Amino acid sequence: MIEALLPSLLSFALASLVIELVPGPNQTYLAALTLTSGLRAGLSAVAGIALGLSIYGLAAALGVAALIDQSPFLYEVLRWTGALYFLWLAWESWNDEIEELPDPAENETRAMRLAFRRGLVTNLLNPKAAIFYVAVLPGFIVPGAASVFLQTVLLSAVFVTVATATHLAVVLLASRLQRFVADPAWRRPIRRVLAIALVGIAVWFLLSTAR
Repeated sequence: MIEALLPSLLSFALASLVIELVPGPNQTYLAALTLTSGLRAGLSAVAGIALGLSIYGLAAALGVAALIDQSPFLYEVLRWTGALYFLWLAWESWNDEIEELPDPAENETRAMRLAFRRGLVTNLLNPKAAIFYVAVLPGFIVPGAASVFLQTVLLSAVFVTVATATHLAVVLLASRLQRFVADPAWRRPIRRVLAIALVGIAVWFLLSTAR
């Protein structure tokens, strides 16, 4: 079975890589987050994004993604909620920083949990992720090689793996620059810049998901 699916899986991996190399909201958000909050927060967000993409992959296998694609109302609800979520993140970033706890380790743990949750939520509110699984993935299904459910799960795993690898690359590159902006004097200006960037991401998100 694997031999029959291998060419399709490899082709899909290449297609996924090309798609992920095009800069998008996830890459921009991960770079900005890593610059302001550090490597571990960036890695936590990558994990959240990967979980969100995996959930959509399972949803595609179960037919839920197709339901989102076929329901203009549900699609628009997800789309506008996602944009509003980015704007809320921008507002939060523009205002004073989250109150620091006495224990630095607790601060880091809280930042990692927050980054993971935000990465997860932003992807669950992105209907474009569901549409990818509906519009692109079915073209790589090999008739008769295995059940459609199993092939969808395998292809989804390939996409999540490729996407996670590219997201990790973005975070690692951004972390190289993070030490240059770690000075507390720069913290608030950088958060303000991040807030403006998040507003831009919200607009970008709406434009890129418009039908």
